[in-house]
Amino acid sequence: MLRCFEGGDVTHVEGRVDPIADAETVETELMLADLESLERRVPNLVKKAQQGDKEAKIEASVLGQALELLRASRPARLVQPKDAEEEKALKRAQLLTAKPVLYVCNVDEGDAATGNALSAKVASKAEAENAGSVVISAAIEAEIATLPLEERQAFLSDLGLEETGLNRMIHAAYALLGLITFYTAGPKESRAWTVRDGARAPEAAGEIHSDFERGFIRAETIAYDDYIKFGGEAGARDAGKLRSEGKDYVVQDGDVMLFRFNV
Repeated sequence: MLRCFEGGDVTHVEGRVDPIADAETVETELMLADLESLERRVPNLVKKAQQGDKEAKIEASVLGQALELLRASRPARLVQPKDAEEEKALKRAQLLTAKPVLYVCNVDEGDAATGNALSAKVASKAEAENAGSVVISAAIEAEIATLPLEERQAFLSDLGLEETGLNRMIHAAYALLGLITFYTAGPKESRAWTVRDGARAPEAAGEIHSDFERGFIRAETIAYDDYIKFGGEAGARDAGKLRSEGKDYVVQDGDVMLFRFNV
């Protein structure tokens, strides 16, 4: 989270408001940690690779690229693995600067709907890095938390907002990580489940239980908007909005699903 608001009530440790410099300070610390780690690991991997270790050869190649980037003060997420094996090796390394980045711009209440010049600079930085950015106002979030549920939407509307900053941050994080949400709903409970974007129906079923994926038959599916519009499963079924999907169905964000499977 980056400070993107002026104001003397909250002091900055360095006496200035510069979100880009703040982001670079944090990233420098992370790069130094990764650099220290790789300077110990890569030489050993190179030795093993020279002795014929195939896995070490793959790791030495991709982590060697990361090491060169870090020595040039650039994050490891800029590494371009040449194949799937190198991509897996990079993920296994768990480098701090190889992880996706989401910049959260904390602005004044009056800038929550549109952002400001400082958050615009952060957005430009994020775009150049293929990172994510989102604008929120921590002051608004704190106030919303104290309001009754029935008053929150009116409060947001008065500020020109459609949803809370927390929700916007969640949406941005899911998009950055390539994740979507599907739902299950029944008499006892309704639940949200997370699955990768592009997952097929059996994989989604496996998020609930591995037996569901192994014995998958079909998924009875309703789009979220239809589920709400027609008052639930029965109404959606009567309106012809319930679909029976097979193994090749790609799950869509917001799908409400009932899985049929063999035990």
